[in-house]
Amino acid sequence: MARVRSELKSTGYEIFIGVLSVLSIVNLVLMYAVVQDEALDAVLGLMNGLFSLIFLIDFTYRLATAPKRGAYFFRHFGWADLLASLPLPQFKILRVFRLVRVYRLLAALGPRTVMRTLVKDRAGSALYALLIMGVLVLQFGSLMMLRVEQYAPGANITSASDALWYTVVTISTVGYGDQYPVTDLGRVVGGVIIVVGVGIFGTFTGYLANLFLAPRKGDAAEPAAPDAGGSGEEGPAA
Repeated sequence: MARVRSELKSTGYEIFIGVLSVLSIVNLVLMYAVVQDEALDAVLGLMNGLFSLIFLIDFTYRLATAPKRGAYFFRHFGWADLLASLPLPQFKILRVFRLVRVYRLLAALGPRTVMRTLVKDRAGSALYALLIMGVLVLQFGSLMMLRVEQYAPGANITSASDALWYTVVTISTVGYGDQYPVTDLGRVVGGVIIVVGVGIFGTFTGYLANLFLAPRKGDAAEPAAPDAGGSGEEGPAA
């Protein structure tokens, strides 16, 4: 049976996009109203660039799978999704329309149905939770590490690229050692990033193993076919 197209995607996916939308709006507030440091602004700018790419992919996916593309684009805020995906600061506030879509999902299904759906699709929910956790650690770990280490004596994490590189290498448990904290608080932050990174990648590895190695529902063994050469009955022994 062909799968019916729907404007609203899976519950986990909609919540994932909603969380990223909230985070991107928070970043805008931090960039233009709170943070006054050039290096910290650079981290937020790079993260917003990543969000723009994700939202552009999301818009393309929604447009390709919409029941009626014209209705999605003009009536269901598709135009806002497209404009909010562009790397232009004046359009990023339009990401609030994505929150309207998440609200519609929660209102249509109800909290209990949403929870049952997330529990039923445990693998997909875990994947989206891991992605959200990875984004949060990447952003706030980099911001915290840069804030703590930037002006410390003998520091080697002094720019946005240094902080992001250190966080990515630490989360992935590679640990090249070219960037490292020199302050006690920086080492505490680095330790937290290490612990969270091990959990993220360990769970992600288990998800991939389950995805590729677990038997599919339709792969149950079929009963053996009867012998084509015989009549299906045996005569009495001589």
